[in-house]
Amino acid sequence: MWLEIFPVGGTALGQLLGLLGSIAILWGGIQALHQTRLKMLIAYSTVAQIGYLFLAFPLGSYIAWKAVLFLLLSHAMAKTAMFMAAGNILHFGGHDRIKDFDHVVQYQPLTSAAFALAGASIMGLPPSGGFIGKWLLLEAAIHSGQWWLVIIIIMGGLLAAAYIFKVIGYAFTQSRVSHQTRRVPVHMEWTALVLALAAILLGLAAPWPLALMDIGLPFAEGAAG
Repeated sequence: MWLEIFPVGGTALGQLLGLLGSIAILWGGIQALHQTRLKMLIAYSTVAQIGYLFLAFPLGSYIAWKAVLFLLLSHAMAKTAMFMAAGNILHFGGHDRIKDFDHVVQYQPLTSAAFALAGASIMGLPPSGGFIGKWLLLEAAIHSGQWWLVIIIIMGGLLAAAYIFKVIGYAFTQSRVSHQTRRVPVHMEWTALVLALAAILLGLAAPWPLALMDIGLPFAEGAAG
């Protein structure tokens, strides 16, 4: 309905939606950076990442909507992997306080790898699916001449890098607080890792989903052919 019945791309309403999305990117990223618990950090990260989807409205171009769809796919896999990794860490140590992580990398290497790989996609690092989506979004913003959106996308990526590396840094350190640990079932770790790898592989396999998106709108003239 947004695209066909009530098109808002490039209109004043589209610009407003883009502004709200930009606020979500910056506010969500800043809030994530200030969180002390991993699950809340990931939750605020989700607010920021959803903000990217609204940037397609002020751009209103075909490539912008392709970028949004690609970001939606990669974010679904990467963020699910991150929440599963947080659940594994919570199960392992009995808490998700970031500063009290105790050699998580050493004791849970698969979970740590899952979080790091998913984080690479959230940050938009190559060759992840998040990189492809944000690259297309940047291309759409540059072509439209809306440089304020380019700045927002770059700042969002830097904020994502800050809070992801914050977690990874504490995962390598020893906690000052002693606590009992529990063994995490291997299938729980592998599930998170497989989803994180899927977010990375989505970027490597980008030509296939992008080609599928190039088919066009389902009700467009000649689409059936």
